[in-house]
Amino acid sequence: MENVFDILKERGLIAQTTHEDEIRELLGKEKVTFYIGFDPTADSLHVGHFLQMVVMRHMQNAGHRPIALVGGGTGMVGDPSGRTDMRQMMTVETINHNCECFKKQLSSIVDFSEGKAIMVNNADWLRDLNYIEFLRDIGSCFSVNEMLRAKCFQTRLEKGLSFIEFNYMLMQSYDFLQLYKNYGCKLELGGDDQWSNILGGIDLVRRKENQQVYGMTFTLLTTSDGKKMGKTAKGALWLDSEKVSPYDFYQYWRNVDDADVCRLLKMVTFVPMDEISEMETWEGAELNKAKARLAFEVTKLVHGEAEALKAKQTAEGIFGGAGSAGDMPSTELSLSELADETSLLDIMVAAKLIPSKGEGRRLITQGGVSVDDVKIAEPNQKISKESLEKGIVIKKGKKVYHKVTAK
Repeated sequence: MENVFDILKERGLIAQTTHEDEIRELLGKEKVTFYIGFDPTADSLHVGHFLQMVVMRHMQNAGHRPIALVGGGTGMVGDPSGRTDMRQMMTVETINHNCECFKKQLSSIVDFSEGKAIMVNNADWLRDLNYIEFLRDIGSCFSVNEMLRAKCFQTRLEKGLSFIEFNYMLMQSYDFLQLYKNYGCKLELGGDDQWSNILGGIDLVRRKENQQVYGMTFTLLTTSDGKKMGKTAKGALWLDSEKVSPYDFYQYWRNVDDADVCRLLKMVTFVPMDEISEMETWEGAELNKAKARLAFEVTKLVHGEAEALKAKQTAEGIFGGAGSAGDMPSTELSLSELADETSLLDIMVAAKLIPSKGEGRRLITQGGVSVDDVKIAEPNQKISKESLEKGIVIKKGKKVYHKVTAK
């Protein structure tokens, strides 16, 4: 079997390793227990987490054992990595709820049956720690001078770094120590923004257990021009179908830039590399087939094959001219609250198609809005109550379709 390290490298997933040769040898000769942490900052994972879930699946497919750690303890502090401000503090109840949501979503990608993977919550060992004992036992292993050189802290020092956040590195490092002692975990994986925290854990295990463990980080999802991926007009690209419909999720990937499609096929799907290599020679209409393949494969992984097929068929119906609205994103307005005629701009704001009426006027003036295939030229266009009862389809730009009804 091919070494999973080589698979991850070929697919462009690896950013940094602490000991490249040793890690590759380790993954090639034994079943390795590794972990990735997910702090419950919301009630859904997002596309940034999804990349790491794909990595877990690659590792599991190669016979290694994942530990998915949900941060019921670290989530009460908040990771300053990649942040310009302090995270909002959450209640214990909110954190516990978010952890449960994460568990369901992780199970869609990672197989937790029959000991093939483990899910743990660091609240089990962090929430009841004795602070003085923790400082004496763990805090004494960390140099403040070294910590302040870490990138995750440096970016915050100018604007202010709270003491509670300063403790985060110690807590994440303590996670690695606990997982090594309890499960024989030898490898921590994470996004490249976690590099400093991972190094802290490796050093702590060395100091406390006199053992060598390892770390590896992964490329953050960005476009070819360096912009972070995973944002839509409505916010983050969540994995929860209640937050982002399978159709909207499909369309996000279907609409990536030509320059990004093959790289993303390598990173976030399991499409064989020889197929992707052939797609790299495609241009024009053929490249659109590659985008459709990307959208289908990612949607299938997150929402299941049935939802991926529905999203694909809806998109093909709309863009093929059939106008199928079966699984199109939709908004239902209250008929009793509508006047005989309602401003199209008000409808678009209610459907969250535009952030403001000013943006809507600009779009209409530029010819970017149609209703039921009729281009709208007048920003003050009204829509009758009768039309809304039947349902209208608003097209924004070239690729955004939304059905609006009133009942």
